[in-house]
Amino acid sequence: MVNWFSDGTKNTNVRVTLPAVCFVWQIAMIVLFGVFIRYDEESDAHWQEFRREHNISSDIENDFYFRYPSFQDVHVMIFVGFGFLMTFLKRYSFGAVGFNFLVAAFGIQWALLMQGWFHSLDPETGKILIGIENLINADFCVAGCLIAYGALLGKVSPVQLLVLTLFGVTLFAVEEYIILNLLHARDAGGSMVIHTFGGYYGLAISWVLYRPNLNLSRRLNGSVYHSDVFAMIGTLFLWMFWPSFNSAITDHGDGQHRAAINTYLALASSVLTTVAISSVTQKKGKLDMVHIQNATLAGGVAMGTAAEFMITPYGALIVGFCCGIISTFGYVYVTPFLEKHLKLQDTCGIHNLHAVPGMLGGFLGAIVAATATEAVYSREGLINTFDFEGDFANRSVAMQGGFQAAGTCVAIAFGVVGGGLVGLVLKIPIWGDPADDNCFDDEVYWEVPDEDESIPPILEYNNHMSHKHQELSESNFQVEQI
Repeated sequence: MVNWFSDGTKNTNVRVTLPAVCFVWQIAMIVLFGVFIRYDEESDAHWQEFRREHNISSDIENDFYFRYPSFQDVHVMIFVGFGFLMTFLKRYSFGAVGFNFLVAAFGIQWALLMQGWFHSLDPETGKILIGIENLINADFCVAGCLIAYGALLGKVSPVQLLVLTLFGVTLFAVEEYIILNLLHARDAGGSMVIHTFGGYYGLAISWVLYRPNLNLSRRLNGSVYHSDVFAMIGTLFLWMFWPSFNSAITDHGDGQHRAAINTYLALASSVLTTVAISSVTQKKGKLDMVHIQNATLAGGVAMGTAAEFMITPYGALIVGFCCGIISTFGYVYVTPFLEKHLKLQDTCGIHNLHAVPGMLGGFLGAIVAATATEAVYSREGLINTFDFEGDFANRSVAMQGGFQAAGTCVAIAFGVVGGGLVGLVLKIPIWGDPADDNCFDDEVYWEVPDEDESIPPILEYNNHMSHKHQELSESNFQVEQI
C-alpha cells in the first residue's frame, strides 16, 4: 500500500510537472477569459455613447483617472514590495522574488475570474465586466496568497505554490463575498479579508506540512548583510505605498482621503515603537533587522478595516503604537514558542505581521463602527461610510459593529480550515518539494551562477577636475585590480 505522506527520498525534479501546470493552467485561463471576460462600460469602445446616455461631461470622470494612481502603487507592492521583503534568506533570493512573480502572475488571472463570478457578473449576458477596480481587487486577492507564501518560504516547490494559489484565490473569493456582501462588513484595506485570511491560511498549511528535521537546513535559514539590505528595499516600498493600498477601493471623496491619512499616521507610529522594543529586547540595545523589516508595517495592516472610519488622527497613532509593540514582541517571543510547542514553522513570521495585526484590525473596526455617532459622522456621513442603503438602510451602528466582528471570525475560519485542507493536498508526495536537509536553497529549483567567478579590472576615473589643465595626451585613468 502506498503511503502518500511518507518522508522518503524527495525528487525535486519539476521538469515535467512545472511546465505542464504552467501551460495547462495558462491555456485554461485563455479559454475562460474568452468565454467570460469582457470590458466594462468605462473601458469599452462604447464609452462615448455611455457618456452621452449618462450625462457624463468629460473623459476625466472615467474611473481610470481616479483609480489608476492607486493601482500603480498596489501593483508595485505586490510584485516588488512582497517579493523583496522575502529576500532576507542568504540563499533564497531567486525563489523569493521569482516565485512571488509566478504566484502573482497566475493569481491575478484566476482572481479576475473568481471575483468576477461573485461580484461583476452581468446577469443578462453571463459575462464578467472588468475595469480598473477589478485589477486592484485582483491584486488584493493575490496578496492573501503571497502572505501565505511567507510562512512556507524556502520549504515548498513552485508547483505547490501554484496549487496553493489556485485554492487560495478560490477561498479568498468566497470569504470576501460572505464578509463584504452577505455580512455587509466594511474592509477597504483588507485587515480581515486579506491579512487575517492570508495569515491563518499560510499558518495552517505550514502546520500541516511540519518538517521534523528542518534543523538540518538551519545553516541556510538566516540572513547575511546584503540579503537584509535587499529585504529592507521591500519594506520601504510597502511602507511608502501602504496608504494607497488601504485607500485604493474606498469611495471617492472624504473616505479615500481619510483612509490615506489614518494609514500614513499608523505606519509612522509603528516605526518608533518597533525600534524601541527591538532595542530593549536585544543585548546591549542593538536593533534586529528582522523587526525593522516587518513590525514597522504592522500599523498599516491593523488600520486596513478602520482606515476610512472616523478613528481620528491620534487614534491612528495609537493603533500604530500598539501594533509595533505587539508585532515586535511576537517576533522575539511568540514565533519561537509556536515552533517549539505547536510545531508551527513560520519562515517570515506572518503570524506577527499579518495574522495577529489583521485580526486586531478587524476587531478594532468592529469597535469603531459600533461606537459611531451622528454627532461625529453626521447622518449622511454614516450612510455614506457604512453604506446603509437598500437592504441595509435600517441597520444600526451597533449591529454593524457585530457584523464587522463576525467578518473577522469568518476570515479566521476560512484561513484555518481552508489552509488545513489545502495543506493535506500539498502533503501528497507528487509536487517535487525539497527534503528537510535541502530547504532554503535556490539551487534546488534555479540555475545559480558561480560566486567564485573572477572580477574583471575596474577603471577608476581619478582626475575629478583637479587635472583639467593637463595635456590631452596624459591619461586620466588608472587600472585597479581587485
